[in-house]
Formats: sequence, C-alpha cells, structure tokens
Amino acid sequence: MPQLLTRPPVAHDPAAGVLMAEHFQVAYATNDIDRACAIFTEQLGIREFRSLEGELPAGGHIRIELAWVGTVMYELMIASGPGSQITMSRLPQGGGFALKHHHLGYLIHDQAQWDALLAEAERKGFAVPHLNDTPGFIRSCFVDVPVLGHYLEYLFPEPAGMAFFDSVPRH
Repeated sequence: MPQLLTRPPVAHDPAAGVLMAEHFQVAYATNDIDRACAIFTEQLGIREFRSLEGELPAGGHIRIELAWVGTVMYELMIASGPGSQITMSRLPQGGGFALKHHHLGYLIHDQAQWDALLAEAERKGFAVPHLNDTPGFIRSCFVDVPVLGHYLEYLFPEPAGMAFFDSVPRH
C-alpha cells in the first residue's frame, strides 16, 4: 500500500517541550484487565497481547498487556496494593467495569534526552508523580500536565527493555 501521509521528519528534543519526544504508545487503565483485553480483541481487532506482570516498588502488583498496531503500541494496565495509585487513581470510583485513557507514551533515546525531559518538566512546573528505574531494563516516569487530563509517560529502555518491546506481538 502506498504511503498516504507525508509526515514531517521527527526532531526528538524534549528540551523544546514535553511533547517533543518520540511518541509511540497509547495506554488505558482498567479495573478488569481480562475484560479490557476481550474488548480490544473482539471489538477492536487486536488478536494477541504480550504480558508483563510483577511487583511494584512499593509492594503492590501490576499487570500490563501490550500489542503493536503498526507504529503504535497499545497498553492495558491494572494495579493493586501499595504503589498502585498512579495507575488506578483516575478510574471512576464505584462499582462496574471501567476502562479509561491513562497516558501517552514517549521513547527517550539517551541520557541527554532524559535529563532534558526532567529539566523541562521542572521548568514548566509539571509534577513528576512517578519515577522508576529498573536497572538493566528500563527507566520510566510520568509527567502530569493537568490541562490534558492524562499523564505523559517517558520510557528510557536499556537493551533488555528494547528486546522486550521487540517481543510484543505485531498486528
């Protein structure tokens, strides 16, 4: 299929603004990840996910399901227990199934971009309510830009993190 859009070249420079990194991911939080996966499979066409599950640094638990569709990675996530607030706090409270846009994900290419991103968030007065480093795998943070109504997540993977992203099913 011929290319339909001519896209401008990307200049990844988070020092120029928090949206100036490489956007690659759209993420949703849910209170029932199996049901969310079923919706994405039965109604939205994603046939297969790659799971990532484990303990949160504060002691809670997180489960993430990932799938590539073209150049966009979709992420579904659920968390519970200590440290789950960043994932679950923006879901509606009360009974019933919930699925809500949580963040856009951006790839950070090197230490200079990581440092520039954190400096720009501080300069603009944006909160960084979550900062994590899993040595040998990935560094990540959430930046809260309140006017957007969702977080911006930045991922700075090491080779093992990039290998994991490569293992995510492609559609």
